Amino acid sequence: MVLSSLLLQAFVLGLILLLIQCVFAYLSSPLRTLPGPFLAKFSDVWRLLNHYNRQHIKTQQKLHEKYGNVVRIGPNAVSLSDVSLVKTIYSTRGTYLKSDYYSVNDALQNGHIIPNLFSTRSNEFHSSALKPIQKLYSFSSALDLEPLMDDTVRALCSELEKRFITGVNAGKTCDIADWISFFTWDFLGDMTFSKRMGFMEQGKDVGGMIETAEKVMGYFSVVGQMPILDKFLGKNPYCPIKFADFAVPAGFCIQRFAERDQNREEHKENDFMNGFLEAKNQYPELVSDNEVIGYLMLNILGGADTTAIVLKAIFYWILKNPGVKAKLVAELRSAKLAFPSAYTVVEKLPYLDACIKEGLRIHPVVGHILERIVPPSGLTLSNGTVLPPGTIVGMNPWVLHRNAEVFGPKPDAFVPERWIQKEWESDSEFEGRIRIMKDADLSFGSGNRTCLGRPLALVELYKVTATLFGKYDMDLVHLHSEWELHEQWFVWPHKIKIIMRHIEA
Repeated sequence: MVLSSLLLQAFVLGLILLLIQCVFAYLSSPLRTLPGPFLAKFSDVWRLLNHYNRQHIKTQQKLHEKYGNVVRIGPNAVSLSDVSLVKTIYSTRGTYLKSDYYSVNDALQNGHIIPNLFSTRSNEFHSSALKPIQKLYSFSSALDLEPLMDDTVRALCSELEKRFITGVNAGKTCDIADWISFFTWDFLGDMTFSKRMGFMEQGKDVGGMIETAEKVMGYFSVVGQMPILDKFLGKNPYCPIKFADFAVPAGFCIQRFAERDQNREEHKENDFMNGFLEAKNQYPELVSDNEVIGYLMLNILGGADTTAIVLKAIFYWILKNPGVKAKLVAELRSAKLAFPSAYTVVEKLPYLDACIKEGLRIHPVVGHILERIVPPSGLTLSNGTVLPPGTIVGMNPWVLHRNAEVFGPKPDAFVPERWIQKEWESDSEFEGRIRIMKDADLSFGSGNRTCLGRPLALVELYKVTATLFGKYDMDLVHLHSEWELHEQWFVWPHKIKIIMRHIEA
């Protein structure tokens, strides 16, 4: 009885001390005058719960509508939506380092924390790890892979026709969201290992890799709001809860690496595996077998889902807007495209280009603020407020991309015409307007940590969109039905049910 009383007293005392600490931190914080949710000023628990409930995008949009460009979303975290600060926070010099949010994506191997190109907070590590492989991600390298992409596109069309268009399956409902994922994962396997993973052939999520990737990113999305929790959860070998991890895709990468390593002379393919092995030969001091496997993992996990998400959004919004679809199909048919469509041809089609850009704007992959740390110089906001060094700052693409002052009227609507020159606009006026929109574009991140796979992703987006909309007549089963969105670190689209037919001559 006495012990229970002492434990209760200790708990109450600890709670009082914690409350005192929170109040003191609030009163002494240089951010105390910034607007934002009341509870967010005391603890990061507020935003952790907000992300856990997948309400963070809508919440941040409403907060910025209410308070303007500056919103405090944590004791030391500030969300910004000031376009003029994009190049300051996400500079090519990398002055604003990534926050500990990204540490959750570090790997734990044999008790050691291993950062990667995405998760590292060190510019030096990022630069040295990127140097051996950077040339593999250029636009010229992406175009070198186009014949391989053509083969994967042909395989996609073959499966779609067999399952949903011809014979007894004609008119069968297709969930194009699933098939876009199957395509992007198979292509990443093809270009990385010269070996598809079997998603399209089997018509399913092989090994549950797609589902696992979403679950892992769900953990990253929530626990990243209080990164210290990761030490007690995902990085804790004694934690009784088993969180989703990348064991299956990691095993796939290790197996492919072992096969290639044992038979290098038999494999002369123009794929990323050989590119990474060549980097190991050229930079033995920087690249070991572990780095090669790490590159393979990032290639698969960083490229498949991100490209799939944007492709799904582009398809969905075109199909939701029959007028847009009609204009796009007319342009594609007039161009008399080859099958599959060549990137150098389709990138020049103005309405297709506008649809791709609008898809990237209205549905950026990332649904969080891209966190950075204010450097020793501090950050002066447009209103004169100075954020002190160490403050976590960032911008959410889902907020920034809906800024009507930048992107024009109806920022919540899919309007490809916003990327096309108006009749009344001079060339200089149009170029200026486009420049402002591009400066606010965080579709692929910005600055020194811009997405490495951007060139290859753009080639995929243009080719696949042009090929499928040029070759098939696609309609949503129910025009007014909505897709499913799982809002996490990535904003995952699901259930885009369509009917496919050959376009009549």
